[in-house]
Amino acid sequence: MPSKLHISPSSRSRSPILLLILSFLAISLLFLLFSLSSSQTRILSPYPNPSLALKPETSFLASLEDFLAEKAPRSSTVLQVTEEELTELDEKIFMRESERAYGDPYYPLEFPIRVYVYEMPRKFTYDLLWLFRNSYRETDNLTSNGSPVHRLIEQHSIDYWLWADLIAPESERLLKSVVRVRRQEEADLFYIPFFTTISFFLLEKQQCKALYREALKWVTDQPAWKRSGGRDHILPVHHPWSFKSVRRYMKNAIWLLPDMDSTGNWYKPGQVFLEKDLILPYVPNVDLCDAKCLSESESKRNTLLFFRGRLKRNAGGKIRAKLVAELSGADGVVIEEGTAGEGGKAAAQIGMRKSIFCLNPAGDTPSSARLFDAIVSGCIPVIISDELELPFEGILDYRKIALFVSSSNAMQPGWLLKFLKAISPAQIREMRRNLGQYSRHFLYSSPAQSLGPEDLVWRMVCNSLSVAKNFT
Repeated sequence: MPSKLHISPSSRSRSPILLLILSFLAISLLFLLFSLSSSQTRILSPYPNPSLALKPETSFLASLEDFLAEKAPRSSTVLQVTEEELTELDEKIFMRESERAYGDPYYPLEFPIRVYVYEMPRKFTYDLLWLFRNSYRETDNLTSNGSPVHRLIEQHSIDYWLWADLIAPESERLLKSVVRVRRQEEADLFYIPFFTTISFFLLEKQQCKALYREALKWVTDQPAWKRSGGRDHILPVHHPWSFKSVRRYMKNAIWLLPDMDSTGNWYKPGQVFLEKDLILPYVPNVDLCDAKCLSESESKRNTLLFFRGRLKRNAGGKIRAKLVAELSGADGVVIEEGTAGEGGKAAAQIGMRKSIFCLNPAGDTPSSARLFDAIVSGCIPVIISDELELPFEGILDYRKIALFVSSSNAMQPGWLLKFLKAISPAQIREMRRNLGQYSRHFLYSSPAQSLGPEDLVWRMVCNSLSVAKNFT
């Protein structure tokens, strides 16, 4: 008869304890594995905030809606500065700059550039953004030449993109080239967040001029402006019509411009200088043709040369009419009259994505928003402008993505088409690949991206600020 297994009372009493210990160890092990996994995820993520890993927003309207809904304060406080505080600030800035510039008045800056953002009254900032937001859907809100006002404001909205990035919480920012400081004596630069383009287009003429005068007085009353004469201040005046009535009083500031306007139609002599002012790209008016789009559209690009826009322009843009007369009806060439409305945007986008080359003659000024539409559409720009200064020259090599043609050559009968047809398929493919890589440099976004236009602005500033601050 087999013997029965004998379990002692002490063994039976230890079993529940053993199970409890094993269960605790198993739970601890699972917790440890979960922690390691989460930690690894955080280490691998390039963003301080996981939500920033999402696709950046490049639509001005969508970004503005989010900004006003989530980030715009209900009220702003404007600090009053006493004479004692002004004197103290002047001394602190003088001591700091003396230490940095010891032995070399043209001291180089180092990243990150430290920027103090003025807290201007709401009438210059948030109120203007709300005015635009509440009026951009009006279909009758047009300029004298029929262009929708909100499209022009979007194309020149660099003041919004730069300011929105600067004032965002550090946990939501990605740029390492610039940091916002809260103390004026710590600043390399002072940013003036006045929306000059919105005010120009959406306010009545006299109301706009009055607001310009108020902005001028507010800024020039600031102690930092008084001590430097504005040479370390940044002023966005990206639309050539904006701020015209008072900008001669702020000519020492670093202006953010669409171009230098060598025609003299928009900027008076002595107002803008390549040595101190910066050229920024227009905001593209069409959607980005990404890598997938570029690949899918390559076989569909059957148009040799495409142009859509106003065929007659003023001053430097007069060459357009001559080019139209020369090229109209030529095989492989599409030239269309068009404006910047929704229908025009769709037509331009379709046309550019079907074309190998996009014609970019001068507009009213040497530059044109069309250039940046072509770049993000994968359409190789053919730039015909003898006096054009491009954004971020010195950082970007435009010869890799664009063709430059002199006006005299372009006007010779048959010359331009013969030139374009002689470009090899291999060179075209290489330039289109380069366009795919360069597009990131012209896409404003929220949050601002490394090597995007916001980032390149501060890299350019770093190279030119020592000149600007000593410019007379």
